Amino acid sequence: MSTPSPHNNQTALVVRTSVMVIDDDALTQELLAEILEMLGFSERLSAGDGRSALKLLADMKRPPDVVMCDIFMPEMDGIEFLDQLVGQNYRGGLILMTGVDPEMLQLARTIAEVRGLRVLGTVMKPVSLEQLSSFLTP
Repeated sequence: MSTPSPHNNQTALVVRTSVMVIDDDALTQELLAEILEMLGFSERLSAGDGRSALKLLADMKRPPDVVMCDIFMPEMDGIEFLDQLVGQNYRGGLILMTGVDPEMLQLARTIAEVRGLRVLGTVMKPVSLEQLSSFLTP
């Protein structure tokens, strides 16, 4: 089940090149990398948890255009990571995902939006090409 942003037509990404995937499951990272490549994203980064993602962000000249973040991870989960994105004034798009609890996913979306983050959509894993395409293309 996926839920696009209510303003999906206005916030869809037209020309985007970089996506960071934050997920503790290596298979999910690989699947998403393949899907993103099919969708034409040239720069794909991945991290296994929020803390690792923050280290990657600190080393980047500019933040990724889109961050895809699992909400249940070890070390630093997705909710904690969202707080860090707010603190860094992140203005890119955000896709939240989980394979566990759809209610928690919607709660994470609400938290992100209230904190000023631009949520492109939410998705239950496993993620499909069609779901990502609906969030990332006009």
